[in-house]
Amino acid sequence: MAEAAGGRERPAGRAPPDATARAEEEQPEAAGRRRERRSGVLVVGAGERFPGGSLGPAAEPDASLLEAAKATPRRSSIIKDPSNQKCGRKKTVSFSSMPSEKKISSASDCISFMQAGCELKKVRPNSRIYNRFFTLDPDLQALRWEPSKKDLEKAKLDISAIKEIRLGKNTETFRNNGLADQISEDCALSVIHGENYESLDLVANSADVANIWVSGLRYLVSRSKQPLDLMESSHNTPRFAWLKTVFEAADVDGNGIMLEDTSVELIKKLNPTLKESKIRLKFKEIQKSKEKLTTRVTEEEFCEAFCELCTRPEVYFLLVQISKNKEYLDANDLMLFLEAEQGVTHITEEMCLDIIRRYELSQEGRLKGFLAIDGFTQYLLSPECDIFDPEHKKIVQDMTQPLSHYYINASHNTYLIEDQLRGPADINGYVRALKMSCRSIELDVCDGPDNEPIICNRNNMTSPLSFQNVIEVINKLAFFASEYPLILCLGNHCSVQQQKVVVQHMKRIFGNKLYTEAPLSSEAYLPSPEKLKMKIIVKGKKLPCDQDILEGEVTDEDEEAEISRRLSEDFSREPKLIWLCKELSDLVSLCKSVQYKDFETSMKAQNYWEICSFSEAEASRIANEYPEDFVNYNKKFLSRVYPSAMRIDSSNLNPQDFWNCGCQIVAMNYQTPGPMMDLHTGWFLQNGGCGYVLRPSVMREEVSYFSANTKGIVPGVSPQVLHVKIISGQNFPKPKGACAKGDVIDPYVCIEIHGIPADCTEQRTKTVQQNSDNPIFDESFEFQINLPELAMIRFVVLDDDYIGDEFIGQYTIPLECLQPGYRHIPLRSFVGDIMEHVTLFVHIAITNRSGGGKAQKRSLSVRIGKKAREYTMLRNTGLKTIDDIFKLAVHPLREATDMRENMQNAMVSVKELCGLPPIASLKQCILTLSSRLVNSENAPSVTLCMKDAFPYLEPLGTMPDVQKKVLAAYDLMIQESRVLIETADITHDKIVQCQKAGMEFHEELHNLGTKEGLKGRKLSKAIESFAWNITVLKGQGDLLKNAKNEALENMKQIQLACLSCGLSKTGSGHADAKSKRCLEAIQEKDTGDENGRL
Repeated sequence: MAEAAGGRERPAGRAPPDATARAEEEQPEAAGRRRERRSGVLVVGAGERFPGGSLGPAAEPDASLLEAAKATPRRSSIIKDPSNQKCGRKKTVSFSSMPSEKKISSASDCISFMQAGCELKKVRPNSRIYNRFFTLDPDLQALRWEPSKKDLEKAKLDISAIKEIRLGKNTETFRNNGLADQISEDCALSVIHGENYESLDLVANSADVANIWVSGLRYLVSRSKQPLDLMESSHNTPRFAWLKTVFEAADVDGNGIMLEDTSVELIKKLNPTLKESKIRLKFKEIQKSKEKLTTRVTEEEFCEAFCELCTRPEVYFLLVQISKNKEYLDANDLMLFLEAEQGVTHITEEMCLDIIRRYELSQEGRLKGFLAIDGFTQYLLSPECDIFDPEHKKIVQDMTQPLSHYYINASHNTYLIEDQLRGPADINGYVRALKMSCRSIELDVCDGPDNEPIICNRNNMTSPLSFQNVIEVINKLAFFASEYPLILCLGNHCSVQQQKVVVQHMKRIFGNKLYTEAPLSSEAYLPSPEKLKMKIIVKGKKLPCDQDILEGEVTDEDEEAEISRRLSEDFSREPKLIWLCKELSDLVSLCKSVQYKDFETSMKAQNYWEICSFSEAEASRIANEYPEDFVNYNKKFLSRVYPSAMRIDSSNLNPQDFWNCGCQIVAMNYQTPGPMMDLHTGWFLQNGGCGYVLRPSVMREEVSYFSANTKGIVPGVSPQVLHVKIISGQNFPKPKGACAKGDVIDPYVCIEIHGIPADCTEQRTKTVQQNSDNPIFDESFEFQINLPELAMIRFVVLDDDYIGDEFIGQYTIPLECLQPGYRHIPLRSFVGDIMEHVTLFVHIAITNRSGGGKAQKRSLSVRIGKKAREYTMLRNTGLKTIDDIFKLAVHPLREATDMRENMQNAMVSVKELCGLPPIASLKQCILTLSSRLVNSENAPSVTLCMKDAFPYLEPLGTMPDVQKKVLAAYDLMIQESRVLIETADITHDKIVQCQKAGMEFHEELHNLGTKEGLKGRKLSKAIESFAWNITVLKGQGDLLKNAKNEALENMKQIQLACLSCGLSKTGSGHADAKSKRCLEAIQEKDTGDENGRL
């Protein structure tokens, strides 16, 4: 999309439009269609024109723009997209460090670029878009554009008239423009000016150019009352002062010069990720520009080279934005960044100073408490800004649920480290699996020489493993990575004599770790992982408990034999029988292997301690034909799914397909890396990496409805919107095995969402040509997630190539583990190893669907009106007594939905009027409001007034209409929040009462259905509708409870933000004390609700 918004440009060096062109302002250029496309960003000399973008005629937008906007990326990590094949001239790279191009590393670079000028698109409310050439006056006092019908003195905007500068499509003009969907969010900017807050809405040819204009204009506005000496100020920053001290410390002779070799080593020491060849090339460029031919480097050249090489423009733009246009952060700036952007709570000034002391590189910065660009970059790259939430590196889930309520990390053919056809057995297979928190491993045991059982690949008997040695390793590492139970899936192919040896070894080596207690028939579910801590559970066949025999025949557990039997013509033939001794049978307690027949039989006859194994093909068929039954079955019983025997290369199935059905043990070929193993590894990173992950409640509760094949909203679950901005990449390696393009790579990023079918999707960024060090993508994406608890996001970096896109790196993470804000993603190699210094820089935000960003046309408001509002409907069961109870819940459910949606819509209105995107926090809204709600003397025009513990804003004197409109939207938000907080309890009670009343009939459903004449499919449908209604009632009640808690938290955050912004009455200790008491009242109300009904 960024490329699309970039459009086409005037070739470099072309003169500005002449007078004839100026007279044609309202006839937008058509000639732009023939111009050459370009996406590079150069800081050029003041006398040159910088080419900009062109959207084509206003009435008929550029066809390429429309085509790019409509294009749906194909699965680029798997299938080559023909539309992305290279043709013609290659695009240049944003912020490239190639000769003659210069990075943006300071405010003066931005100003120089703006003075040189470039083409921007001017967006009008009437859906017209015009190409205009914008420049900044040499005296930095005005912004001008041409061509224009207006007088030259009128086709300008004084810097002094600018109120604020917004990045993104955050004005009414953008929201209501019919072409807004075809404009990239990251290329749009708006200049708000005048007392009525009018907007000059612009679109740059790339996100890079938009950032330069936004940063430069903000810098000028913040310093409009100060004399500007840019060249002087750029060399007097804390960064330059620090670099001078670094240079002087290394300049042992004190001559002000040093050898190039020494300078290269010094920069490498300061930034280990830089290549030596790149540093030397930069010194040569600098010296060539000064017509010098020497291997000596001056202090000035050293500082210039370091800033060119080590400044990441995207980090510089971020620093300037959050520091209020300074080139460093103080403790207050950092505190605001952590609270409002990074989602960190309970942050203090001392904590921020501690971060500064740990990451700031200069001694002056550490002493004075500020963080310059290099220290800020180090902080963003640190583990503290990792995308993975550190809370999930600990056990955070309830581990006291039945074992069947968890996904269990499982391995298939654990003894293999190669493919299953030729691969020998290897002890390292067990070592690797157990160190990766695998909690279900496989042992195929056969008769060995000297009456000693062996473990081997029966397709390759050349390197068998001693059974005794294997279980000694298992005993040593069983609880190395997790203290929760380990399941041994025993494939028994031994004679009775050697079975007894197996038992002897296991009892002697495992000792009391072996769980052999007989299951209690009085229980209904398996014990919990917590209760089974440090226990080893044997899964296998068991002799009939009603026969007192020393040995007997049982069906063979051989998976390969089962596949062969099913594929043979004689399918009706009974499965093979094998002999089993009582001693081995007695080792099996909680995981007795039984064969699956159908769900009806299982639900009636299967015991909770029995487990069925499903082949991949069989599990897929059942998941497609009986998705709801499969989920219900897995609420009580364990299911194990193993890969097809046809996967002779040991490739992996997609575990997500079976997790969606609630299957707990999905066995993976650990020895085979790739996308499927990435999903498996990423999924089990959560919950402290203990190998057990609690399933969503809708898949655990006895009476609930969930279908693995759901194509839309899950009943009782609030959809979320994931907002991802791919900003840049760092130090991408050349793909292994790639040789066609030398060291050059053309990276792009693919974002995959995995989860229930309704959530699965994929999008990709544009390709950045010939840049592996710091490619800038600057592209934003939105994904609606209907079941967040089952969703994962996989970031894949690929090299765009003619023949096939080569893999560079990936990272897979559960949605629940994402940290919001600006984060670095540590990329993993194809085999899953973390690659040093190879990262993706992204921005993450998660909102609920109503509160911002449902993937829809931006010309329509994200607010959902009552007429278009979707209410989760209850289903008719056909049982009058029960339907009459559920009818009583219809009105409370609508009330609950209306309260939640009204509050969210009011919040969206405030954000829109503040010029902020839906992902912005309320704290950011208050900060924006505080800067806008000021009078002519720059004093606040409103004050915080606590009424019944709610933070209202009262005007002080008369206010302009624009301020009145913002204040009215704020008042509506507080009012809607108040309605929700004060009435949620009553509505919640009504919903819960209906749920309880319905549940009283749960045990009698079959009898009631029979009395009503329902049977067969109609009775099953009635039971399914009953479960749906109970799920809706519980889910909607929980959503209302969460909405109330969110509203209470919002009120606290608004009050704290108002106090910190100086919107409380000054000079009044009584007022401050009252505000504190009100805050305490909100906290007490919050605590009381948590301990009470909600």
